[in-house]
Amino acid sequence: MSPATPPARLAPPLNPLLTGPREYPFVTLDRRRDELAPAGVPIINFGIGDPRERTPEFIVEALREGVPPMSSYPAAPGRADLRAACAGWLERRFGVKVDPERHVLSANGTKEAVFLLAMALVGRGSARDVVVIPSPAYPVYEPAARFAGAEPHVVPLRSEDGWKFRIDRVPEEVWARTALLWLNTPHNPTGATLEAAEMARVAAFARERGFWVASDEAYSEIWFSEPPPTMLQQGLDNVLVLHTLSKRSAMTGFRSGFMCGDERLIAALRRFRPNVGVATPDFVQSAAVAAWKDDAHPEEQRSRYAVKRRILLDYFERRGWRVEASTASFYLWMRVPGGDDPAFVDGLLRAGLVAMPGSFLGPGGEGFVRWALVPTPEACREACARLEGVQA
Repeated sequence: MSPATPPARLAPPLNPLLTGPREYPFVTLDRRRDELAPAGVPIINFGIGDPRERTPEFIVEALREGVPPMSSYPAAPGRADLRAACAGWLERRFGVKVDPERHVLSANGTKEAVFLLAMALVGRGSARDVVVIPSPAYPVYEPAARFAGAEPHVVPLRSEDGWKFRIDRVPEEVWARTALLWLNTPHNPTGATLEAAEMARVAAFARERGFWVASDEAYSEIWFSEPPPTMLQQGLDNVLVLHTLSKRSAMTGFRSGFMCGDERLIAALRRFRPNVGVATPDFVQSAAVAAWKDDAHPEEQRSRYAVKRRILLDYFERRGWRVEASTASFYLWMRVPGGDDPAFVDGLLRAGLVAMPGSFLGPGGEGFVRWALVPTPEACREACARLEGVQA
């Protein structure tokens, strides 16, 4: 090699999960929006579940009052008064009594708890290395499993089952290796809700087979006929539930939620989480205490969503567009005329409307579109007017 020849360089490594072709579905949707939406037309976005409602003023005031003159690191488990407020809400809402010290942990919203959970359960060489994920699904469950070194087992949900998970759709050999089953009820994206009897069956099965059940109940306060149950009503053994203020209290930017369940898992998570450095700021916890102690504002939020829901349902019915499940959460799960959900959404984008193709959310979602009821009622009416020009 001559002196003028530069030495060969080896590329430093990156996790292959970050270099492959797959990307977060909302990133893909945003790129399609930028390509197809007409310039100068205001976008009406039903794509992402980010409420546009105002955070109640008493919560914002609690945040302001909670900002200290001197900043300190917050404790990873959350303040005692926050955990007590969460436990108090669980008792009022579901009739479930838990010990705030042994059964409750604060979380920075539930997204980070979702992502980190598999890391706490699956280790190198684990015999239990499978995470079972009903699909279509919130798009964090699967990559969280992969980053933890676990093997996702995706179970497509079906229209004929009411978009509800059924134990018998998972092979016995998969259950033998399962560390974690994800449930999401009310379900994102379909709005379906598991009945208490089915929850009881899942809880008993998990205890018999020796795996954890994580029930993501982020939408438990957004319902339109009957309030949904919680997995905690079936007992705490082998169970973890996740709740958040993001949807209940229009606090997505606050990043505040909690986990509750089996004290064995809570103890393990208490040990695990300080290593990651996740801890909710104390002033956000002050706002969260105020939010969990108040039961009036979620009812007001439901009323607002009901208005927007009715606007879209009436229009879809007039067009002959069928909505399935959608009994809770702020999503409408609509069957696409013709069955090509990406093509249908491309047509929406050309009209300045954004909705989420069901196929972007995993197997089982093909042929459906998810509408998030987050624009204002006025924007919903404008969207219906624009839909007149969308061919289906």
